[in-house]
Amino acid sequence: MTLNEALAARINELLQEKNITQYGLFKRSGVSAQEISQIRHQRNKSNSLNIVFQLAQGFEMSLMQFFDSPLFGYEDVAD
Repeated sequence: MTLNEALAARINELLQEKNITQYGLFKRSGVSAQEISQIRHQRNKSNSLNIVFQLAQGFEMSLMQFFDSPLFGYEDVAD
């Protein structure tokens, strides 16, 4: 799995887990709905850590909590 695939999967997982819509995440994080959509559909070649930080804040979690997922395991991400 690529890092972009893992990031998209984690965002989708958290949206469902926390019962938040993409629009709700936009309102909470300040990251545009278009940017969130591009990440979720893996249309970006790369994503800045600043954007991921803002998304984590929108989910009311730290970066550590955001990345605390098997999706980001050393063996699982190949970029």
